[in-house]
Amino acid sequence: MAKDIKIVLTGDRPTGKLHLGHFVGSIQNRIKLQNEADKSFYMVADIQGLTDNADNPEKVRGNVLEVALDNLACGLDPKKTTMFIQSEVPEIAELTVLFLNLVTLARLKRNPTVKNEMKDKGFGEDVPAGFLAYPVSQAADILFAKANLIPVGEDQLPVIEQVNEIVDDFNRLYGKTFNRVKHLTGDTGRLVGIDGNSKMSKSLNNAIYISDSLEVVSKKVMNMYTDPNHIHVNDAGKVEGNVVFTYLDIFDENKDEIVELKKQYEKGGLGDVVIKKRLIEVLEKLIAPIRERRENLAKDPQAVMKILQEGTVKAREAAVETMAEVRKAIKIDYF
Repeated sequence: MAKDIKIVLTGDRPTGKLHLGHFVGSIQNRIKLQNEADKSFYMVADIQGLTDNADNPEKVRGNVLEVALDNLACGLDPKKTTMFIQSEVPEIAELTVLFLNLVTLARLKRNPTVKNEMKDKGFGEDVPAGFLAYPVSQAADILFAKANLIPVGEDQLPVIEQVNEIVDDFNRLYGKTFNRVKHLTGDTGRLVGIDGNSKMSKSLNNAIYISDSLEVVSKKVMNMYTDPNHIHVNDAGKVEGNVVFTYLDIFDENKDEIVELKKQYEKGGLGDVVIKKRLIEVLEKLIAPIRERRENLAKDPQAVMKILQEGTVKAREAAVETMAEVRKAIKIDYF
């Protein structure tokens, strides 16, 4: 019996540089999986970026290079992962149109991920149809490559659920064509924003970016939400909901020391500045080598775009093959 082929696909919307939430939610897993999978794809999702930035295409175009730099600097290897640009693979758009016939408007409106993002962006009933339907587009992003393992943040799990609904409906109507998709979430779950908000987000302006300088990281950490009632050093402080300790739990490798620091903080006698300075050191240890690699890569942007161009050629080969199969299944393979 042939072993199951593991095909991984991940991607980022090019609407800004990537932050620590992306790093713990997806990037760490995509780096790990590129060494384990039979095939690995990484997509710069510029079409999805346009769903809520149609009036600002320069923003999307300008960030294509930025998200590619972020991923390469973190360790994505173009020799192991096919890096490509979504809009340069038109078969994805064709597959999206066909999948739209399998999804109702009511189902799209019920998707928790879409509902939350619509609320964050203040769309109300004036949501662009492309934005409302982006889970369908994501299904096409995944299935054009026959991908079956998707590293995602927890907030994207409803999208994966909807992808599998599309897989089931397509196979039921047209015969077995796609396999169901599995997800892989980061160990830490959703990373809270530096303001204590439940989600680190570019749009909420509460993120630490993996390209931030030491000066910027320091400023953001020093402004981080802690315990508002912990005014004096000797005051007893709360660890729960304290963003500094949340980050130390995730990023500080010395877990035993963090346990002791928590006890001291809760008892009193440990100031916020001390734990914030520790966090700055921990984050700088993580970010500094990424930032250095990124700065070196950024010196030759044409080389980075060539990686994306060559990867796009490979992605299109997979897309053409899948669409031939899909067209035959739907009986629209006329010539």
